[in-house]
Amino acid sequence: MLAIRVDELGKAFRGRPALNGLSADFAPGTLHGLIGPDGAGKSTLLRLLAGLLRPTTGRIEYRRETAPLPWDAVRPRLAYMPQTQSLYADLSVGEHLDFFRDLHAVPEDAYRPRRDRLLRLTRLAPFVDRPAGQLSGGMYKKLGLMCALIASPDVLLLDEPTNGVDPVSRREFWDLLYELRNDGLLVILATAYMDEAERCDRAWLLDAGRWIAHGPPREVLEREGVAGFAELFIRQGLP
Repeated sequence: MLAIRVDELGKAFRGRPALNGLSADFAPGTLHGLIGPDGAGKSTLLRLLAGLLRPTTGRIEYRRETAPLPWDAVRPRLAYMPQTQSLYADLSVGEHLDFFRDLHAVPEDAYRPRRDRLLRLTRLAPFVDRPAGQLSGGMYKKLGLMCALIASPDVLLLDEPTNGVDPVSRREFWDLLYELRNDGLLVILATAYMDEAERCDRAWLLDAGRWIAHGPPREVLEREGVAGFAELFIRQGLP
């Protein structure tokens, strides 16, 4: 499985910094949460990790065990789910999965059991013939996640996947993420929901492009002397 290390990572747009010297180790088999308000730099960091942007300063290193890997070896093993999905309203759930199978050239003997497992995990098997445009918000997000997973990646980058999702679907989505984490995936999830920080194995609190705290959620709260993450952000004078 893949691990990611960032060292003094910075990104500026037209001279304005979006990230300021971030360093972090993201280990596999771990659910990492990037926690912060809008404009904190969460999406920028995910896009850098996904190879969609180039750093202004610092570096990103992808490793398998102790061996660094070149980007060409990493790219097929990495899946990125943006905040705004680009699914096709007229294609059914099953047609989307078939489309991404072809896109990633997944062999049929690997695709069929993978497809069946994802439909079972997401509870979308009864809706395999329903067009994406007729899915609820939570079901739509689950379909997007399945499309990202059809190539069986080692790293999963999720940009606010539960934003606008009802509470029941949010809980089901997190249950699905735990199963993926238990399979050994490295999951990095960005969210502005403070309560979701406590669902992560490691929380990385970000604002104005800088870490303000990070570590296992309970350890962070105890170290900072606060009852919850919202209180920590308020104490920092942040929205």
